[in-house]
Amino acid sequence: MSEQKNTMIVPDEVVMNKIYLVRDQKVMIDRDLAELYGVETRVLNQAVKRNLKRFPEDFMFQMTDKELEDWKSQIVISNREKMGLRKPPLVFTEQGLTMLSCVLNSDRAITMNIQVIRIFTKMREMILTHKDLLVKMSELESKVSNHDKSIKQVFDYLKQLIKEEGEPKESIGFKQQKK
Repeated sequence: MSEQKNTMIVPDEVVMNKIYLVRDQKVMIDRDLAELYGVETRVLNQAVKRNLKRFPEDFMFQMTDKELEDWKSQIVISNREKMGLRKPPLVFTEQGLTMLSCVLNSDRAITMNIQVIRIFTKMREMILTHKDLLVKMSELESKVSNHDKSIKQVFDYLKQLIKEEGEPKESIGFKQQKK
């Protein structure tokens, strides 16, 4: 029973809400990962420090003070002491999360790691889908903006055609040069 509770799956939305954008990369914070994996943050960080060779800069990095402030504003936390942060946290990219599965071997950590990696994959697929839609919308927008010019020109010609009989009309269409 306790084994089943220990490997309980967390809703995808909860995990997705713990993914942040830092240095233009989608990352997860050490404290959030520790909570998901069912370990203390210091235990997770100790396991990482014992295996630093597995975590190059593109897998894991420590936030700068500026990044920490930006992150706090993303999650609307104003008091650093209430967050329990004495130093900027470690953040893990998708590759770093994959490497964490080699470092943390509890059943819950393995189960959560698989779920987190699947969520990152789904997010990447959604972004690619939305990127295609964005390109199509841009193409449509450029066509429509050209249509606006053409429609205005048609209305200008129509206005010239419906001028009163007595007014001189500007000729439209093919114009011959006078000899």
